Amino acid sequence: MRKFYFIFAAGLLPYFASAQQLQEPPVKPNYQLAAKFSPEKLKKMIFSTTIKPNWINFSDRFWYDYASPQGKNWYIVNPALKKKEALFDSEHVAAQITKIVKNPMDAQHLELQGLKFTKDEKKIRFQIQSTKDTVKSKDEIEKLKNKADTTKKKLFYLEYDFASKIVSEISDSTKVKAPLSWASFSPDTNTVYFAKDFNLYWMDKTNYLKAVKNEKDSTIVEHQITKDGVQYYAWGGDEYSTTTGDEKDKDNETKRKRVWISWSPDGRYFTLTRKDNRSLRPLWVINNVGSSRPTLETYKYQMPGEVDSTETEFYIFEAATKVPRRLNIAAFKNQTISNWTKTPDRNSYKEDYYINYWLGNNEEFYISRSSRDLKRIDLLKVNVNGTVNPIIQERSNVYLDVQKPLLVENGKQLVHWSERDGWGHYYRYDTNGKFMNQITQGSFHCEEITGLDPTTQTLFFTAAGREKNEDPYYLHHYSVNLNGNGIKLLNPGNFDHQIEMSESSKYFVNNSSRVNTTPESILLNSNGQKIMTLEKADLSLLFAAGYKFPEPFKVKAGDGTTDLYGVMYKPFDFDSTKTYPIVEYVYPGPQTEAVNKSFGRSMDRIDRLAQFGFIVVTVGNRGGHPSRSQWYHTYGYGNLRDYGLEDKKVTAEQLADRYKFIDINRVGITGHSGGGFMSTAAMLVYPDFFKVAVSGAGNHENQIYNRWWSERHHGVTEKVSAKGDTTFSYQISKNTELAKNLKGRLLIATGDIDNNVHPANSIRMVDALIKANKRFDFLLLPGQRHGFGDMTEYFFWKMGDYFSQHLLGDSKMNEVDMIEMNREKPLK
Repeated sequence: MRKFYFIFAAGLLPYFASAQQLQEPPVKPNYQLAAKFSPEKLKKMIFSTTIKPNWINFSDRFWYDYASPQGKNWYIVNPALKKKEALFDSEHVAAQITKIVKNPMDAQHLELQGLKFTKDEKKIRFQIQSTKDTVKSKDEIEKLKNKADTTKKKLFYLEYDFASKIVSEISDSTKVKAPLSWASFSPDTNTVYFAKDFNLYWMDKTNYLKAVKNEKDSTIVEHQITKDGVQYYAWGGDEYSTTTGDEKDKDNETKRKRVWISWSPDGRYFTLTRKDNRSLRPLWVINNVGSSRPTLETYKYQMPGEVDSTETEFYIFEAATKVPRRLNIAAFKNQTISNWTKTPDRNSYKEDYYINYWLGNNEEFYISRSSRDLKRIDLLKVNVNGTVNPIIQERSNVYLDVQKPLLVENGKQLVHWSERDGWGHYYRYDTNGKFMNQITQGSFHCEEITGLDPTTQTLFFTAAGREKNEDPYYLHHYSVNLNGNGIKLLNPGNFDHQIEMSESSKYFVNNSSRVNTTPESILLNSNGQKIMTLEKADLSLLFAAGYKFPEPFKVKAGDGTTDLYGVMYKPFDFDSTKTYPIVEYVYPGPQTEAVNKSFGRSMDRIDRLAQFGFIVVTVGNRGGHPSRSQWYHTYGYGNLRDYGLEDKKVTAEQLADRYKFIDINRVGITGHSGGGFMSTAAMLVYPDFFKVAVSGAGNHENQIYNRWWSERHHGVTEKVSAKGDTTFSYQISKNTELAKNLKGRLLIATGDIDNNVHPANSIRMVDALIKANKRFDFLLLPGQRHGFGDMTEYFFWKMGDYFSQHLLGDSKMNEVDMIEMNREKPLK
């Protein structure tokens, strides 16, 4: 009997193919299906999915726009009358606009920019972009590199009168112009503050109005307040980075810039912080493609464990004299100051100018200070005479989160948020720090205060995890009395809910969905009674293209006890008789997790990746999202490299046991930033399990990532010597230490001017892999920051190629052109 021997080329069949796969035809990568759901195509299939209410002059009435495959419509809603109607007749308005602008408009394709009600609410104003050429202003031409480019397309300023239903053109000068970006107004709006040459300046209203017309008007009178400001020790106007050889940056110091000050309600005082960063060491990136010559960009960047020799300075100014007085708020070395400001309301605006008020009254205000290791937080009451009183203290053995308090009872009490019992809850104190009562309690996490009814002493807030038999991340809206009684769910339903509440706290718009439901928007009152359905998203074109909802799931963490919640994305041509590789899209947190809870987010990186022929999953991990218990959130404290890896591994194993169409011998992993770090770590800690990784912009060596994130989530050791000197030390495990463990296929990508996660993270990983004699792949994206910018789509297809090649044994790696991208835009 003759024996036959078969040799399979590595490029035709993955080297880790299972026996089951050898008996059935392999799934081939479906590039065409992935291309059907590109970001450009999704724009033409998914329109509005949520409502953003525009409250009219801080009342309970609001307008909104909503788009569908039939076009965009504008509506006005009066909750008190339970009435919703069209803001105007779109056909009639489009016809009038056509006559004025001379560009044909119709109701289905109407686009209005900057729509705003007049103060008397009798008219609305908006802009329409035309194709008519007009001459640019002198100020616009001066800002151009090419001074010959003197024309632009005219923007028409229009007004619609509700009574007459007439659209008319108004002058550009009639339009209320947005305040200049650098202007910070006093409460009476008569004085404008700004930074220039790293110092604090002011001008009066008359001169500010000159600047509105022409910022380079030589007759503008400015007054300098401080004189000792320098770069990196400024009173305002310090830039995050400077670029050597860039003319814009050379002129930048003399330009007016915003300064972040907060005011007493009576306008007598304002506060400002200042920090001397001159001793902090810089980082650099080189932009090779941004201009005619490569440019060097320099920025201050403190790494974990590094010495910080100066402290944040806190100043109070008396507006009349404009003389700074430094307050002594010191308690911890290298402490962080949170200068709380009042939540904006109708009193925060005067003459269309925004006033930034401090949190407090004319005599006292509230700030917080946090130790460098974030295990100690003090809420401080500060008097304008300089007295500083700690009124609430938070202490922990792990890092603490902090939120802005809410003043209630006419400023005589405050609502304080704390995780002191292991869950995020609200507590009531008087303003001297005397504890009154715990407002909320139980195994759930309070997220945000959304409103207050002072008459009934009712607090409104969002929280996650209170409703049983739901995903604990789903957000809900609640009310509770300040004494802790009568907590009430206001928007029931097994969905994730995003809400927008009116200033009066009488009504709120509720946007709800899950990853596997169509989004719906309704209007409710403060008792949770439904007033009306506003909109339900039209996804008909998306489904017509073959879209299918993903599937939420629940598994156990590596401890066999903790529930983890995830989402599974299948190819839209899924065949249950076939087996598929599984790819995990990861982000370890701890400030969030890359697990969608509502419809329509991150579709291009997750849903679309599955279309090549993968089962793509996202799942949380212990040490992840803060919306669960403090234990869950801080699980990775002190182990920032490995803490989430086991949960990713056991998730794939449990899903493979549950579903026979998942091939546990073909496991891929990918992520960006922290996910890039995690995907590479997974390949090195579990090299026999994870076979392929695509790692984007990963912080592979967290000792060279920024101090605030790394020290916060991993921990920094504070040491006090016998002499009382305080020092800090930081140690963390790095991906580069495990380079020798690599067995599978790894693609590392970074932007070359990433000033968040510096390219050195990826380059050091590359260096370690080369020294360990490993084969791997590296992709440098020129001129790109952390998010990859306009090369995001290119990176997606490179990722698809990589997983297709190494998990499916087939790809278009041998083709030069990415025809899937070329089809999206015409050739020039």
